[in-house]
Amino acid sequence: MPEYLEKEVLVLGCGNILLADDGFGFAVVQRLNEMKESNPVLNSESLGIIDAGTGASYFILSLIDEDTPLKKIIIADIIDYGLEPGQLTKLYVKDLPNIPKYKIDAHDMPLAGMLNDISAKYGTEVVVIGCQYKYMSAPDVFLELSDEVTASVDKAAEMVIEELESWDWTRTK
Repeated sequence: MPEYLEKEVLVLGCGNILLADDGFGFAVVQRLNEMKESNPVLNSESLGIIDAGTGASYFILSLIDEDTPLKKIIIADIIDYGLEPGQLTKLYVKDLPNIPKYKIDAHDMPLAGMLNDISAKYGTEVVVIGCQYKYMSAPDVFLELSDEVTASVDKAAEMVIEELESWDWTRTK
């Protein structure tokens, strides 16, 4: 089993840094790693913080089974909920679309179905810190987040930390 699946709480930053605001998840993970010195909760041996890119999150989640000690997954990713660009929202598994069949391509692998299954089968708590994107550059490469999404990265990192601080770490022992 990969080391990250031996963790009990997993933070996944999803997206592609080459496609403008889709790099939001990477930026949040980068910020969390920068904050480790000042936030002890980010240094727990039971916590994994991973830049999952676009396909790795799907791969990571597909490896979870009844033997995986994972109790909580926090995902940072862009969303398209018709909000103001840069607006953050916290979604729980009940808020995610339940799509029984969907089209999958290399960039857009919907995770909602997998997250619903993981929660139902294994009791894993799922939280998504979603940021409304302003600009997705696909198929063009654009390496910068929009100003609105950039302005949301620190707040998103704080939302992840709040989730971690409210977690009952005795559940992972």
